[in-house]
Amino acid sequence: MGTSLLPVILVLLAWFASPSFAEEGYDFRQLLDISQKAIGNKVSNHPLVDGRGQRLKLEQFRGKPLVISLIYTSCYQICSMATRNLAEGVEKARLALGNDAFNVITIGFDTPRDTPQSLSQFARQQGIHNLPGWTVAAAQEETVALLIQELGFRYFASPKGYDHMVQATILDSEGVIYRQVYGESFDLPLLVEPLKELVLGRPQPNEALLEGLNRRVRLFCTTFDPNSNSYRFDYSIFIGMFIGGSILLIVSFLLWREFRRAKLLAKQNPKITTS
Repeated sequence: MGTSLLPVILVLLAWFASPSFAEEGYDFRQLLDISQKAIGNKVSNHPLVDGRGQRLKLEQFRGKPLVISLIYTSCYQICSMATRNLAEGVEKARLALGNDAFNVITIGFDTPRDTPQSLSQFARQQGIHNLPGWTVAAAQEETVALLIQELGFRYFASPKGYDHMVQATILDSEGVIYRQVYGESFDLPLLVEPLKELVLGRPQPNEALLEGLNRRVRLFCTTFDPNSNSYRFDYSIFIGMFIGGSILLIVSFLLWREFRRAKLLAKQNPKITTS
C-alpha cells in the first residue's frame, strides 16, 4: 500500500477505533482491503431515480470520469461535511480540468428514507443542487446492495444511524473503478490527480494532432500549488526548457564558429594545424 495513503489510513484508523466501531468488532484493515480490492471492478448499469424523480441509469454517465459518493440524508454531520468538502474539491478540479471534464453523482444508501425528495433537499442544504454535472439519486434496496458490493463500500446500523466508510469512488470513462478517496476531508491532489490522469492522460477517440499535443501539455504543466491549495498551469517548465535550449544552441554556435575559424586559418597557413 502506497505511502500516499498513510495519512488517510491514520485518520480512518482513529475513526474505526471509536467506541461504536470497537464495540461492534469491525475490522478496519478488512474494510479498507475490501474497498481497495474494488479498484478495477466495472460498475454495472444500475437503474436510479434523480432528485427530480426522473429515471436514469449509470450508463448515461459513460464517456467521462464519474465520481460516486454514497451518503444517507438523515446524517447531519459526517455526510454533510464530506459532501461540502467534496464539492470544494470538485470546484477546484473543474477550474483545472474544465467544467464538463467529469461528472459527480451522490447516491443515498438508506433506501427507506433516501427518496428523490429527501435527496433533493439534501442537495439544496449542501449547496450542490445547482452545480453543473452533479446529480443526486435514489435507488431500490436491491440496487444499492449490488452497487455497494461493486464499490467496496460498507455501512453498519448504529444507535446514531449508520457507521460507514467515508469514500468517494472515481470511475473512468468506461465505468471501471480507478481510485478511492477517503475521509470527510482530504488533500486536494488525492481527488484531482486521478481525474487529471483520466481526463488529460488518455488519448481521445478521433483526436486531432494539435488537440493531442494540447492535452499532453496541459497534463505536464497543470500542477498543484500547496500555498493556495489549488491547481494552476505552470509556464515556468517551458520557460526553463526554452532557456536551457537557447543556451545549448548558443554554445553549439560558438563552438562551430571557432572550429570554422581554426580550419580557415589552417588553410591560409599550412604550418598551423588544428590539432
